[in-house]
Amino acid sequence: MKSSLLPASAGVGFKPEHFAEIDAARQPVGFFEVHAENYMGAGGPPHARLARIRADYALSIHGVGLSIGAMQPLDSEHIARLKTLCDRYEPDSFSEHLAWSSHGEVFLNDLLPLPYTDETLRQVVEHIDMVQERLGRQMLLENPATYLLFEESTLAETEFLSEIARRTGCGLLLDVNNVFVASTNHNLDPCAYLAGFPLAHVREIHLSGHSETLDDAGAPLLVDSHDTPVKDPVWALYETVLSRTGPVATLIEWDNDVPEWPILLAEAQAAEAVLGRARRGHAA
Repeated sequence: MKSSLLPASAGVGFKPEHFAEIDAARQPVGFFEVHAENYMGAGGPPHARLARIRADYALSIHGVGLSIGAMQPLDSEHIARLKTLCDRYEPDSFSEHLAWSSHGEVFLNDLLPLPYTDETLRQVVEHIDMVQERLGRQMLLENPATYLLFEESTLAETEFLSEIARRTGCGLLLDVNNVFVASTNHNLDPCAYLAGFPLAHVREIHLSGHSETLDDAGAPLLVDSHDTPVKDPVWALYETVLSRTGPVATLIEWDNDVPEWPILLAEAQAAEAVLGRARRGHAA
């Protein structure tokens, strides 16, 4: 099984509107990430652009449609398309979400949470084993941004993720913004969450912006919106993580209200500065 081998540097999501700048000159980023479902067609301009990017940079493929947390069998045709994509581009990393997004033949445009029980644990482990076997590569599993908790949960999220990694050999993708969003929404301490997180299994980190709104009761609610710069509390948590792990491949996610290329690049360079301090700290 091929392991995740992204460079321990800062990367960004590849957006077609930035292709001209990226294609014009080598850019100071460690890797690019694309969403798998955007490249499951046979050809055309998207594949032409991605092939040009892949020739010069490390690549992360991030899935949003496998529905790993669903209680129904995975879509074998979707896995087959995913395998074709991974075989074509040989990404340095493939990742998905601890969430579900389909039921029967209905596909939902969202990443929905699941209760953390022994039953769902067995199902997720079975699904990850299947995906890794079919793809012939390690998968990274991302912790979710959540807006509700299930009364039937019997395991903490960090315990759930730790046991999945132990049973399947998958890696983990630590989304630091998701930690801050979920902890704030549930009145929990994000530092306590990270203290229990199985950091030894983390192979990639995501950073993104979030927005603030109000829930139906008028209480503050954070939304993982991916449409703003990374907020200061998230940068602080990121520094805490790297002080324990050392440098880890880090993606800046900015998927909505996508900014001009220099703004996105500046966010990546800010992450690279934190990674540099982590390198120097661990070398010392």
